[in-house]
Amino acid sequence: MKTDNRPLVSICIPTYNGASYIEECINSALAQSYNNFELIISDDASSDNTLAIVNDYKSKNDIPIHIFNHQPNGIGANWNNCVKHANGDYIKFLFQDDILERDCVEKQIGMMLSDTNIAMVYAKRHFIYEKETPQLLEFKNVYGALHNYWFNLKISEGVIDGKEYLRDRNFLNAPKNKIGEPTSVLLDKACFDKVGFFNEELKQALDCEFWSRLMPFYKIGFVDAYLSSFRLHSAQASAINKSEKLNETEVLYNIYYNTLLPYLHKECRQKLQKRFHPLLSRLVKLKAKFT
Repeated sequence: MKTDNRPLVSICIPTYNGASYIEECINSALAQSYNNFELIISDDASSDNTLAIVNDYKSKNDIPIHIFNHQPNGIGANWNNCVKHANGDYIKFLFQDDILERDCVEKQIGMMLSDTNIAMVYAKRHFIYEKETPQLLEFKNVYGALHNYWFNLKISEGVIDGKEYLRDRNFLNAPKNKIGEPTSVLLDKACFDKVGFFNEELKQALDCEFWSRLMPFYKIGFVDAYLSSFRLHSAQASAINKSEKLNETEVLYNIYYNTLLPYLHKECRQKLQKRFHPLLSRLVKLKAKFT
């Protein structure tokens, strides 16, 4: 069991033109019941008044608020810049559109400290939206209770070995990200030394790729409570990527084939081998050609 029960947590907020919601976001961070934290703001050259709002909070609060100007190079680079400037032992991402429940950090750090070798603790999240549409209802139905999409795993509050996730038959099935967005996750900063930073080549799947990279080496904790809210609106990166028909499944599967194959369920291994093994993939293509 980890012994320091009040370690410093870095609440990391990567920003870019976030003036519309940044106040609500920061207020939710400052209202945390867990009081040993700092705010790390990494801004990708916002052209609105995001930085003016953040600087105003910095001048009026005793909570350490560190602001870093970052040269834009994709969302992954901005996420990584937050981590690299964080002073805390633990990383709590909070995106500029999202909010945390008051007890979010308290409950997640409690789970993190309950056992050894835990790298990630995640929880359920609400959705925030301005207008309910058929598309939104479809999104909520598909991406709501992510933890229920495993085949053998019955996720309940507690800690399990990360390799159990990889061994599940549904690991490759949709939704690809069965953990959640970074706002729903608390990370041990030391894990970045072990597995590296977020993959900056990815635009959409970089969070679930990173979660999977932790699983062979660490335990994963789940808090069975709604501890954050994820905002849905047309200007967010995921919506823009969807409108541009960005699909990184092939790239993600190729990464899994090269890094996770031995850990996966037999059916998942076979699926990836048919896709990427030079000989097997050639045979599959020939069979399709002549049938």
